Amino acid sequence: MSLATPKEVRAHLIAAAAAGTALSYGELLEQLGFRFSRPKMRALCKILAAIDEDAEAAGEPELAVLVVRQSDGLPGQGWWVGSWEKHGHRGDWEGPDARRLVERLQARAFGYWQARLRR
Repeated sequence: MSLATPKEVRAHLIAAAAAGTALSYGELLEQLGFRFSRPKMRALCKILAAIDEDAEAAGEPELAVLVVRQSDGLPGQGWWVGSWEKHGHRGDWEGPDARRLVERLQARAFGYWQARLRR
């Protein structure tokens, strides 16, 4: 059984962006009808990477940054490995600099989807 299609995951992320909220990995998996497990989270991360590739090609802000660890509200290692260079982030993947970057990218997604869905 497949986890979910990118289209399904994207719809949940757009709804979260429009609501101005991030989702934990567990919350997103639950919305998709699954319990949290490491294998499911890894499968979800692959889908998130594909969604962001498509968003970049379409000129949209990334959405994977909206999926965060419950413990600290920051994306997991997979997001950082795929994103730190693109965003010029040379520091730690935790702490105030990381949080500022994530909040800036989340705000971009929130604003974009809130404006787009109001039309």
